[in-house]
Amino acid sequence: MELFYSLNPQQQEAVEHLSGPLLVLAGAGSGKTRVVTCRIVKLLEREIPHWKILGLTFTNKAAQEMQERVKMLTSNKVTLCTFHSLGMRILREAVDVLGYERDFVVYDEEDAAQLLKGCMRDLHIDTKDTRKAAKTLKNLISRAKNNMIMPDDVDVSEFTTSVEHQFPTVYKHYQQRLRQSNALDFDDLLFLTVRLFRENPDVLKHFQKRWEYLLVDEYQDTNAAQYTIVSLLTANSQNLFVVGDPDQSIYSWRGADIHNILNFEKDFPNAKVIRLEQNYRSRCNILNGANALISHNASRYDKNLWSDRGEGEKITIITCSDERQEARTVIDYVCQYQRDKIFSLGDMVIFYRTNFQSRIFEDELLRRQVPYVIVGGISFYQRREVKDILAFLRMVYFSSDYVAFARTINIPKRGIGEKTVEKLQNGAIQANLSILDYISALVKGNAHPTVKISKLQQEGLQQYVAIIRELQACYQQGSLEDLVMAALRHTGYLKYLALDKETEQDRKENVFELAAKAAEWEESVEEPSLQAFLEELTLKSNIDDVDVSRERMNLMTAHNGKGLEFPGVFVVGLEEDLFPHINSRGNMEAIEEERRLCYVGMTRAKERLFLTWCRHRHLWGGSRYMRPSRFIREVPSKYVEVLESEPSWV
Repeated sequence: MELFYSLNPQQQEAVEHLSGPLLVLAGAGSGKTRVVTCRIVKLLEREIPHWKILGLTFTNKAAQEMQERVKMLTSNKVTLCTFHSLGMRILREAVDVLGYERDFVVYDEEDAAQLLKGCMRDLHIDTKDTRKAAKTLKNLISRAKNNMIMPDDVDVSEFTTSVEHQFPTVYKHYQQRLRQSNALDFDDLLFLTVRLFRENPDVLKHFQKRWEYLLVDEYQDTNAAQYTIVSLLTANSQNLFVVGDPDQSIYSWRGADIHNILNFEKDFPNAKVIRLEQNYRSRCNILNGANALISHNASRYDKNLWSDRGEGEKITIITCSDERQEARTVIDYVCQYQRDKIFSLGDMVIFYRTNFQSRIFEDELLRRQVPYVIVGGISFYQRREVKDILAFLRMVYFSSDYVAFARTINIPKRGIGEKTVEKLQNGAIQANLSILDYISALVKGNAHPTVKISKLQQEGLQQYVAIIRELQACYQQGSLEDLVMAALRHTGYLKYLALDKETEQDRKENVFELAAKAAEWEESVEEPSLQAFLEELTLKSNIDDVDVSRERMNLMTAHNGKGLEFPGVFVVGLEEDLFPHINSRGNMEAIEEERRLCYVGMTRAKERLFLTWCRHRHLWGGSRYMRPSRFIREVPSKYVEVLESEPSWV
């Protein structure tokens, strides 16, 4: 009973609504988990059998936590699971109707990738980079399944590359190979469940009777397949209880469709809508600023978050001259708050829009010996594309670096397999030559001992030697920044990144950020050299050795902040073309999602919120004049204080 007494009137109303469709618009920090738990308890109190209740979440962790809460309060074990777990349960019982055996296996990502590569071999699909082509095809298959598109129904009109045009054939063969192995991939758990229900009304009716009360958390994140499963299961009972917030819909790139929640009243004409607007997390100034920001979106339900926690301090907007000053200023605040015991390191977070932005903050934290963690990601210096370019630079400086040679020889592919690499290394050791000098002699026919290589491999090695020699000449004549940019040009690395459209933009930004780092570092030391630069970055790449038992500052993308909260929040890099991202330019739907992402970042803050922007930024290979993000301008001045550059104690 104490649990129910602690509910506010709107929460109480949602819990008491037991039959018919209900949409609970749960604003950030409004206690939605408590509402879902109490609603399940209320159903059980009304003598609804626990096996007739089904709760769906998006993570196993959320499902487990909710399961434990319900069991603690009622001792009943209600079915609470993810959408994919639900698909697994249903298909285990009825997949034989579709011609599969019930003892099917589910392939993980690695298994599915291997199968797909086998399909490409079967179909004689030859590309310069099989791994990247396979990843592109797998993403297309996943997207098609989540949109419930069969291989014969694929629309190829928007495809531009040769790999994409082969997608329908590969998709069909991939499904055939899965079926031959009596296997499903992860997306099949939803895709085949939809097929099962649509093609077999009796099977659908069976499961409709089993689960007469359906609850869905984070409804704004559902994709087409998940939406269809929910709609079909509740078509008769109409007992659908969904909780979500269109203002926090930030995963369209994963297939989430905000229209699923926006069209709820249209899909369920008798639906009731209850707004949870009392926020238990943030101070009023933070909420008022966030409310004003999100009100600029058209695709939303109107709601206004409020709090009884007091006004608190105003949102601080800091204007910085460039990203280096931005990092110094933010970390000044971090260190000051820690010294004054206002917040611990773990109480604070830096949110950025894209991964490359972490680099400048990592450098500043490392310089001051402040422990930190990249949440949901990896350190800038551990990212593959950064390590690739650094490996090319190592070959420029030290041509006997076998590890760097092995990493770079097939960027792009040159047909030099692992066994050939090993033979080349052994040959260089026996000849007492650097690996670069040895392969240079080999392609000229002057190497002793000689390693047998094909004509294609000989051409590849010749090309590789020419690239490294060009880069060595470039280093003698120019700066470190010039060398990094030359490495990108001469190696064809940007074209290599373009083979994977899914990650191309982020990885390009990271390698351009490495060039910015080179320019910044060269200005900061008295005697810059490639050797010293590589040594410093090698030390930085060992940041994962920080003692994990120590408290650490949190760094993460705004996307990874969803569902979290912190007393102190810094949202950095609020500039046009950065946040909102350049990819959203000219697309109002994309701009609205960027605004929702900023809103999510702001509403993570409990006590203090900082928004920062820079007048100049080293971006995409050059220094650029930046404009403050429209999101800063959309926060009313009465809720903010504006500071120029650094805090007063610096």
